[in-house]
Amino acid sequence: MGKDLSGKVALVTGGSRGIGAQVARRLAAEGAQLVIACRSDLAAAGRMVADLRAAGAAACALTADVAHPADCDALVAGCMAQFGRLDILVNCAGVAKYLPLDQTDAGHFHAMFDTNVLGTLSLTRAAAAVMGPGGRIIHFSSRLAETPLAGASVYAASKAAVSALTLALAQELGPRGITINAVAPGLIETDMTAGILTTRGDSLRAQTPLRRIGQPEDISGLVAFLASADAGWITGRTIRADGGLL
Repeated sequence: MGKDLSGKVALVTGGSRGIGAQVARRLAAEGAQLVIACRSDLAAAGRMVADLRAAGAAACALTADVAHPADCDALVAGCMAQFGRLDILVNCAGVAKYLPLDQTDAGHFHAMFDTNVLGTLSLTRAAAAVMGPGGRIIHFSSRLAETPLAGASVYAASKAAVSALTLALAQELGPRGITINAVAPGLIETDMTAGILTTRGDSLRAQTPLRRIGQPEDISGLVAFLASADAGWITGRTIRADGGLL
């Protein structure tokens, strides 16, 4: 407990709900100043900012669609305008939709890859341009990148690409003292997974060695560690956080 992120500025995309919101809360609790980025629901992001400020953290909200490189550049510029620095990027923004092969088309491919892969690349480029030594970049892959399910081919491929980018970009950013890692969660209980848990929750609990469903707090602690000085010797890695599923 206590990674001491005092004085650090963290940008969390997808930070208004689910895992991203819990990550923002955890980083703020560790002392970081927060920029919460959302694609369209600025009201939800504003509520998140109000909660963080009520807890004593400095925070603001910005909108951006990470599928567009110009939005990524503007997002980082907005962070710099607000706080004058950027130390931690956590890219929780992503899209997930499963389709069988006979329904997979170019539109489906671009919906997954433009946000999940191009967004990862564009955010890394924009953030790295303003980060100094000690900078931390944390992206989100998925356990499905290693163990894909039927119908999840394009989504799984996009998350595998995130892991590959993370490893490759670590080679470029390492000499500058910037680490870049990815977290690959299993199923986490959020509003987005409510339907899956309703139909398959019991069987998933039984398959997981820890016999429970993952919570956003299970992921936020790992992200806080990767954002801290304690993780300074870890880069280029994708860390699975899925309760031990095979």
